[in-house]
Amino acid sequence: MKILKRIFSFWCLIWVSVIYIVIFFFQFVFLQRKKWYPAAHFLNKVWTRIFFSTSFIRTRFVYKFKPDKNSTYVYCPNHSSYLDIPVSTLAIPGYAKYIGKSSLTKVPLFGYMFSRLHISVDRDKQFSRYRSMIKCFYALDRGISVVIFPEGTIPQKGLPKMIPFKDGPFRIAIEKKVPVVPVTMPYNRKILPDDGKYLIKPGRAKVIIHQPIETKGMSLKDIGRLKKEVFEIIEKQLLLSDKKNI
Repeated sequence: MKILKRIFSFWCLIWVSVIYIVIFFFQFVFLQRKKWYPAAHFLNKVWTRIFFSTSFIRTRFVYKFKPDKNSTYVYCPNHSSYLDIPVSTLAIPGYAKYIGKSSLTKVPLFGYMFSRLHISVDRDKQFSRYRSMIKCFYALDRGISVVIFPEGTIPQKGLPKMIPFKDGPFRIAIEKKVPVVPVTMPYNRKILPDDGKYLIKPGRAKVIIHQPIETKGMSLKDIGRLKKEVFEIIEKQLLLSDKKNI
């Protein structure tokens, strides 16, 4: 069984690499001008769709709220798998900037794309964290939503329960007066666990887009309350999904 899993995972790795190499030749053109970035981001959606099809990964998106493409939001998803970015990319409409660890920029080809379309951060360096926050402010001012994993990393134990949230995304949302949208992804950890084995299993990736929480009228004193509210919304959905497998 382990051999079959490794063969299947190798098959998926080959496909995801080959598909991206082909798409990158077209994407590279759109990465040369900021006004073309949405088109480059759309190609990431195409890449993900093809990869999921060849890997037998199904998707289901539940919208308790339908985001307005003409509005900006701070999306806050839970983090449990390397699949979280591609899966949420399909669920979140339009072009949004992701905040990701700086090591992503070192991946051949993909790193070039990520450094252009998104925002990298080295969480161990204070200046890097500050710079990423400024870039988030700038993106929101230009009408581009941002996606920030409030846990900051993938929990190494205790899943589906989450680890405490960082203040960053909530501070950004309050300072820019934009709504926070909780996002729950309950099954990615079952398809691609973060256990160092990189074994992919066919399955269903589900994304729940929750109702937004308005931040107008809030001050920085409300960060704790806002953080707690978002945490409880996502955790409740995680535990419900894990129990009922729906």
